[in-house]
Amino acid sequence: MSDYKVVEVKSGRDLKKFIRFPEELYRDCPQYVPALRSDQKKSLTKVPSLEYCTHRMWMVMDGKRVVGRICGMINPLYNERYSKKRARFGWFDTINDIDAARLLLGTAEDWARSQGMTEIHGPLYYNTLGKQGMLVEGYENTPPFNCLYNFPYYNDLVTALGYVKECDWVQYKLRADQPLPDKMMAIADRLKDRYSLVEGDVDKLKHDKALVREFFRIYNESFSETVYNFIPFTDKEIEEEAAQTIGLLDSRLCCFLMDAEGEIAAFGVSFPSISGALCKARGSMFPFGWIHFLKALKKFDTVDLMINGAAPKWQNTGVSAVYHNIMSRKYRAAGVKWAITNPQIDTNSASFVWEKYEHELYMRRRCYVKSL
Repeated sequence: MSDYKVVEVKSGRDLKKFIRFPEELYRDCPQYVPALRSDQKKSLTKVPSLEYCTHRMWMVMDGKRVVGRICGMINPLYNERYSKKRARFGWFDTINDIDAARLLLGTAEDWARSQGMTEIHGPLYYNTLGKQGMLVEGYENTPPFNCLYNFPYYNDLVTALGYVKECDWVQYKLRADQPLPDKMMAIADRLKDRYSLVEGDVDKLKHDKALVREFFRIYNESFSETVYNFIPFTDKEIEEEAAQTIGLLDSRLCCFLMDAEGEIAAFGVSFPSISGALCKARGSMFPFGWIHFLKALKKFDTVDLMINGAAPKWQNTGVSAVYHNIMSRKYRAAGVKWAITNPQIDTNSASFVWEKYEHELYMRRRCYVKSL
């Protein structure tokens, strides 16, 4: 065994090493998409989730060289909602060494026990929208910007240390310019007329704070009972997410359906793929990283499907066919060729809709759990 040492991340200097370690680990991996360092620093120090979550960070050092990192987290809202005593781990990266992995996970497990936890699961983020799930299929593919990538040996290490599967998320790759199946097209037309559904103005939404709050209220309600391990956003988390994403909505790639009462009935949100831009930026917007982002937002043939859903009263009505029809038309008009779906639990019936299209499995990622 190498002379490894566990170091808790407390100083700004250590945090910098923690954030930059994957850049060295994945230096020669073309599929790896580096996160912006500024975003990582904010996520680890200042986000609203940390007002109610606790977290600790550690690195494993081989002399002066970082060989692994991990963040342990406890989300009390999750534990209260699901009657659990669980910690979670994230930001897990390591060289291919069982001793380094044992020190990382063992340290997080010891901390979790000291906090009264009886289980630990991950890789996860503080809340539902962050990066989560260890890649188990699709290593040859480049992930969307909001998804993790890892080497295959990660799974060997965690299973060797007693972790077992909790759940799997799947992602598919679709031809974005393929028309809806005839049956879905007919349903979409009938439902739109029957319920007087109209397409909302995306640009208006971006400047209407009340409508933005309504959107996130519906988001919380829509996924509360259908998404595994879902944790509703707090008001401050909603404010942060709105500030970060609403202004980036592109009317060419998004759809909001309004019902006869002027309320949001369903929604589909997608973004141009920026994974290539992040690779070129190498973790920073400056001095030239922003140029790659502008190019990616202007010219693209691939989109990442971020969120698709319906207000609770519109679920199981077939309304998804209406916004799928609108999104398909928009993609063709924008010249989009490919779409990568957001991770969805493989047992969730909502993910079965992609079976109606020509599709292929793009990635599968897994959450692991261990009793303490």
